[in-house]
Amino acid sequence: MRPPLIRGSVVKTDSVDLLSRLIAFPTVSCDSNLELIQFVAAHLEAVGVAVQIMPDETGRKANLYATVGPADRPGVMLSGHTDVVPVQGQDWTVPPFQMTDRDGRLYGRGSADMKGFVACAVSAMVRAASRDLSTPLHLALSYDEEIGCVGVHEMIDVLARAPFRPLFGIVGEPTGLSVATGHKGKTALNVVCTGRAAHSALAPTGVNAIHLATDLIQLIRDTQTDLAERGQRDVDYDIPYSTLHVGKISGGTVLNIVPNRCELAFEIRTLASDDPMTILERVRADAEPLVKAARRIAPESDMSIEVTNSYPGLDTPKGAPVVAFARELLRVEDTKKVAYGTEGGLFHQRLGVPVVVCGPGSMDQGHQPDEFVTRAQIEACDQMLEILLAKLKMGL
Repeated sequence: MRPPLIRGSVVKTDSVDLLSRLIAFPTVSCDSNLELIQFVAAHLEAVGVAVQIMPDETGRKANLYATVGPADRPGVMLSGHTDVVPVQGQDWTVPPFQMTDRDGRLYGRGSADMKGFVACAVSAMVRAASRDLSTPLHLALSYDEEIGCVGVHEMIDVLARAPFRPLFGIVGEPTGLSVATGHKGKTALNVVCTGRAAHSALAPTGVNAIHLATDLIQLIRDTQTDLAERGQRDVDYDIPYSTLHVGKISGGTVLNIVPNRCELAFEIRTLASDDPMTILERVRADAEPLVKAARRIAPESDMSIEVTNSYPGLDTPKGAPVVAFARELLRVEDTKKVAYGTEGGLFHQRLGVPVVVCGPGSMDQGHQPDEFVTRAQIEACDQMLEILLAKLKMGL
């Protein structure tokens, strides 16, 4: 574990320096995030911040929840995730897990998504510790967000039993420091198509599971076309309708065997006005004739469609107090909605916490080689959080 950034008895609070330290932890979702969590905990505890670490069942990963200020009332929560996506197969020109500061850009995996905000939030917590806040400030750091907001559920379970829940939440995903009031929900699904193997010279005597899967994919594409042309719409999104997408398919062993198994994964991303289960049942109903036709050749033919993960969308009303609060912090009037998902929908659905999404950087750089956030965005985020601290000192 790396030591906190302490010089003498003073903890350094520079967000860019913190970002450099955070990037150096290779917290890809398939790996542990414990060293980063322990580093942040030590950094905060060094100035007297109350920190709670919530390990998962394996002990390899953990959430962190920290509070500054009075414990007898709800406060404002800054939320972020600590995991990042892999770098394998990407053409990086700088070391991905070492921050490169060049021409006003801070390069490194996670710099935009979303260790830039985490660095600013940790820095704000340190500054808050030296101030007499009337309203508390909370920091929520989760794991495994990149694979479907998995880790935050355990934190929410703990917060649900707490005497007070946050008054507002700010999820710091990269929005260019615009105020985002919504994002789509996501449902991830796995499909197993079962057919009957045969010699490829006698292919019609078997049931080709890959063919069955591709027929299903065509149904998914037809559903997508219908949603785009006749479905619900929300013009605040760049893609103003719910979407379906097949992201992975595998099947078969060798060319001269009719494959009896094929597996694929697809997702449904829904507007607040659409129910993903309704869309799923439509896909299942459309697929029934495919299975019936296959069973006329091979009764064992089947197609199972199972939900593997889901999280709700976020649709905070533009007139909600949390939106006015965030606009005031940034001194802006406009709002938007973002294409990607966040833990914000879960905080609202399960805890009733009003949430906006607002953080430094752009998701155009997220998940990309040579990912970066600009130094100007980090500085602007620090300024936003400084205004937040002033408000919390006066009391909400």
